[in-house]
Amino acid sequence: MTTNQRWMITGGSRGLGRALTLGALDAGHAVVATARAGHSLPDHELLSVLELDVRDRRSVQDAVDAAASRLGGLDVVINNAGVGLIGATEEVSEEATRLLIDTNLLGPLWLSQAAIPIMRAQGAGHIVQISSVGAVGTMPTLGLYNATKWGLEAFSEAMAAEVRRFGIRVSLIEPGALDTDWAGSSMRFAAPMPENDDLRTELFGTAEVPWPAAGPTGGTSPEDAAAAILAWVQDPRDDRLRVLVGDDAPSQVRAALDLRYEDYSHDPRFAGG
Repeated sequence: MTTNQRWMITGGSRGLGRALTLGALDAGHAVVATARAGHSLPDHELLSVLELDVRDRRSVQDAVDAAASRLGGLDVVINNAGVGLIGATEEVSEEATRLLIDTNLLGPLWLSQAAIPIMRAQGAGHIVQISSVGAVGTMPTLGLYNATKWGLEAFSEAMAAEVRRFGIRVSLIEPGALDTDWAGSSMRFAAPMPENDDLRTELFGTAEVPWPAAGPTGGTSPEDAAAAILAWVQDPRDDRLRVLVGDDAPSQVRAALDLRYEDYSHDPRFAGG
């Protein structure tokens, strides 16, 4: 395993980001973690914490420059910061939608743009985008969240081909369900319309919003997910663009791809149709 790497992790104060930060430190890496406001990360000689709102492009550039200066470069950058939004398409507000897009889609874009010149000058680097199985399929009331992850995957796939010649690797991590406080402080809820009460009841067992109470939601633990991501990042032989994390991830992706294939297969020009 390669040691003494220089890592930057956004959204490093909670959930998967915190587990990634602690896992990288345990592996001997120097880490600059960012948090939007406050954190409970432990003191560590290899850890620096910066306050950062990834929606602010200038602040992102300053944070990346500061991280590279402190660490003497950047080997791994993990775009983990994100928010969620639950609401039917008709229900979501402009304010909540812009917050979602600015955080989940534009935030990783600004960070990638800031990191590429540093990594290009080094001749090496790895940009890791924390995506979701929701970037392959969709779920009612999560359509705008899905859209941000689809967009993240689109520009990241193109970017991977653009920067490969500079020795820069780009990866998309697609976790399934993670046992984190996903419905807590990082979740936004649209104002419910009574016309969608039956839909919410079918999906969540209640028409009430917000749901559910903040707390663990079941799934792969953030520590196990982080361990899988760290082990994969350290393996230069495996250069897949997309990596599934969690026992439920493969079946969710397979189901989503099967639905898409079924649509395409109705066109006789489609290979295999």
